[in-house]
Amino acid sequence: MEGEVRVQDVALKHNDTIPQQFIRSENEQPGITTVHGAVLEVPVIDLNDPDQEKVHRSIVDASQQWGMFQVVNHGIPGEVIRELQKVGKMFFELPQEEKEKYAKPPDSKDIQGYGSKLQKELEGKKGWVDHLFHKIWPPSAIDYRFWPENIPSYREANEEYRKYLHGVADKLLKCLSLGLGLEENDMKEALGGDNLIYLLKINYYPPCPQPELALGVVAHTDMSSITLLVPNDVQGLQASRDGHWYDVKYIPNALVIHIGDQMEILSNGKYKSVLHRTTVSKDKTRMSWPVFLEPPPDQEVGPHPKLVNEENPAKFKTKEYSDYAYCKLNKIPQ
Repeated sequence: MEGEVRVQDVALKHNDTIPQQFIRSENEQPGITTVHGAVLEVPVIDLNDPDQEKVHRSIVDASQQWGMFQVVNHGIPGEVIRELQKVGKMFFELPQEEKEKYAKPPDSKDIQGYGSKLQKELEGKKGWVDHLFHKIWPPSAIDYRFWPENIPSYREANEEYRKYLHGVADKLLKCLSLGLGLEENDMKEALGGDNLIYLLKINYYPPCPQPELALGVVAHTDMSSITLLVPNDVQGLQASRDGHWYDVKYIPNALVIHIGDQMEILSNGKYKSVLHRTTVSKDKTRMSWPVFLEPPPDQEVGPHPKLVNEENPAKFKTKEYSDYAYCKLNKIPQ
């Protein structure tokens, strides 16, 4: 978008202080609000554990009590993840004018493309992050205009990753469905079945001279049903627990799973979407690759009919996903 500030540019021009619009208010500054010296040990689940009943139980418990967990031995080869990370990093290392070819069109209602601004910014404050969004599944939803062509292996790396990601996503959705006493495919069907959209975002957080004052991404819950995220090895993910902010421990080769708003709604509040944010580093570039599993825009999502009765009335409205997303991004009450 013409005239939109790119954080990568700002980082190059400012090596000792950051511009005012990146300085968070005191109740948000990570230097003040982080619980230091403590790392949040969110549940780590070995998907390959021979005791699959235990695995299912752990996923359900973590989704109810934490809204987030990490999975290891998830079946995605390390090489596939490293390729995904490599081509994503290559995109952000391109000259600025090359990246701008993939910029989100200014009048676009769609989220896809390269950009820095995502939602209505309260008090005009900005996050210390640039991003690239594009859908990687289903084929009918993919718009290759937003896939960097100037990185020859980009498409292959993303398609390979997606192929393996399907297996992890399906396993999680089945567990979450069974955990509510539903049939194993009920949750996936309620989210659009085979039309469930896999939306990839690459977050790029350049080094920040005053990391204690800025945030990469401000506190939020994901709009998606679930999010499967690959981080790089630079610490930055924080989760809120009992009203305090903690660093989430980085675990090599793990996928970080977030329960999102649509899953909380579908489960009628049994599963909790996790409040999280990201901090930035003084001398290192942090990157992450979340894939959001989103219902198609016209899919109506509300508490699953099988979970609602007189004793358990619906706690959420049923609405089209596109309406939900519009309200969320524009900070309009649901």
